Amino acid sequence: MNNTDLVFQSYGRCCRKEAFFEDFYHHFMASSDDIRALFRDTDMAAQRHLLRHGVMQLILYARGMSDRKLRALGESHSRRRYNIRPEWYALWLDALVKTVRAHDPDYTPELGAAWREVLMPGINLIRDAY
Repeated sequence: MNNTDLVFQSYGRCCRKEAFFEDFYHHFMASSDDIRALFRDTDMAAQRHLLRHGVMQLILYARGMSDRKLRALGESHSRRRYNIRPEWYALWLDALVKTVRAHDPDYTPELGAAWREVLMPGINLIRDAY
């Protein structure tokens, strides 16, 4: 089984509980005062839904799907819109892998590395739109 399949299955296990998405935002916001400030007036239920979809888009891109949705995400996160700074993506990925480690019963350090490898091309595509 290749890493994209492993990550796809891992994400399926993580998505079984809404707490996965709640815990992700707890970890992500704890990583930086700037990040916490970004979400000050955010509808977090809607934000968790966007996260669920966005992570799936990153995985599907790694599996060969079109980059159209990630390019749109890059545009919305660029300096012209939400102004998501490039250095924040590393914090995002660290928070995600930390959350996967807590929620996927099959987590291993190798699986954590697979998550990083699989998501980085899509993250770079989004970040490069800044």
